[in-house]
Amino acid sequence: MSERPIPPRPGLGAGRARLAEMLRVDHAGELAAVHIYRGQRAVLNAATGKDRIAFQLQEMEAHEAAHLKRFDDILNERKVRPTLMAPVWRLAGFALGAGTALMGEKAAHACTEAVETVIEDHYARQIEELSAREPDLAAELSAFREDELAHRDQAVQEGAKDAPGYPVLAAVIRAGCRAAIAVSEKI
Repeated sequence: MSERPIPPRPGLGAGRARLAEMLRVDHAGELAAVHIYRGQRAVLNAATGKDRIAFQLQEMEAHEAAHLKRFDDILNERKVRPTLMAPVWRLAGFALGAGTALMGEKAAHACTEAVETVIEDHYARQIEELSAREPDLAAELSAFREDELAHRDQAVQEGAKDAPGYPVLAAVIRAGCRAAIAVSEKI
């Protein structure tokens, strides 16, 4: 992993505050992922001969929607507010999905590969951080991480790295994801 887990903060309520940040980010990430796939499907469902990729995207969106539903429940159970950036992430996710789909199937897959690479690493760090103090939550995140890895691997198998301008496209998307993570933790 590229970054070490954040050590527990000292002070009363610090652990709860850190957990709230993690849950807020995870909820935001799943929300954005659902909208990325919706944007991709909006373009590719309308294109002739794209039934196969449209079905793949629909399946991946369903996984992300199930994750989002679970994070909705967890936020409510633990009384954690979602990010205030949710409307922005919905719009940005849809625009990213539609934009990459307009660039072609391989670019849509490159988007999935870039996003899922950042997210699976993010989940891995959270799992490491939570495994001792929140083992049940860490186990749920592990299951979600496996879905993200499967999405990433499928995207690579479908030619993500053959997309035009892949290195630049993937780098920009990954940087955007990392920025969204940092913002969603706090806002």
